[in-house]
Formats: sequence, structure tokens, C-alpha cells
Amino acid sequence: MSTEPIAEILDLARPPIRRSTEVAAARERTFRVFVDRLAEWWPLDPFSLGGSGRIASVSVDGRVGGTITEHWHDGSAHDWGTLLAWDPPAGLTMTWNVTGTPTEVELRFVELAEGGTRVDLEHRGWERLSLEELRAACALPGGYSGGAFERGWATIMGAFADAVREDAP
Repeated sequence: MSTEPIAEILDLARPPIRRSTEVAAARERTFRVFVDRLAEWWPLDPFSLGGSGRIASVSVDGRVGGTITEHWHDGSAHDWGTLLAWDPPAGLTMTWNVTGTPTEVELRFVELAEGGTRVDLEHRGWERLSLEELRAACALPGGYSGGAFERGWATIMGAFADAVREDAP
């Protein structure tokens, strides 16, 4: 008989992670900063496969079926995910391969009345992962079960908002 708590055996509740940030920039510019300057603002340490010391660039192949890929100085390429939806400047949806079994990340860029943009992120599909994958350390200790993805996306969205502010004309 297993010694795991009954809640983990049943493990029915694996809600998506949701984060939003608002920036004082037009939707088109906000989307372009996200996609075109990804390697500049994304905190590659610790939120990448290779870390900033190995990564030469990060590319976004902007089309359904395209990939988001980190390119290392040694010439190798490592995909973060594949684009499932591509609708600039309204948003994108991609697989998130970093979790082992792929999950999904959706980003929506919502134009606000006062000229700013709200960026909504939803990371979903946790029900696809095994208990081991849910507990596995990712960039931060604790995995999904320990709140690492909640903390990680908060950090990433904060870095993105800072980049949009710095990009202001």
C-alpha cells in the first residue's frame, strides 16, 4: 500500500498557472518586445536549458508549427516548444517542452482603453504529467507541486514588463 497522501494519489486538481501584467505600451510594440527581444529580457539564468553562458540567441519561428529555440554557442539548438497558435499582436500558444511531457503556454496581448496592454499568461496541461514530473525540479526547486512554476512565471513576467518599460520611446 502506498504511503502517499490520498490527495496526491487522486491528484485531481492541477489548475493552470495564470499571471498578468500591464504595461504602458501599445499592443503591437508589447508583442514585438516579447517575440523579437526574447533573449534580451528573458532571465536565461535560471529559466533556460543552457543558461546565459551557453546561449548565443533565442529565436521565435513565428508561424503555427514554428519553434521557440535557444541556440548555443557550440552550434546546438534546443527547443522550448512548438507554436500551436500564432496571431500577432493578439497572442500565441505553444507547447512547453521543458516539463518533460509537453504542457501548453498561452499568451494574450489585450489592448487597454488608455493605450496600454495587459499581457495574460496561462500555463496549462498539468494533468498530462506524472506525479514524478509534477515534483521534478525545474529552474527553481519544487516543481509544479512545490510552486516553482508560479514563482518562475512571476519572475519572467516581471522581467518582461521591465523590458517593455525600458523599450519606451
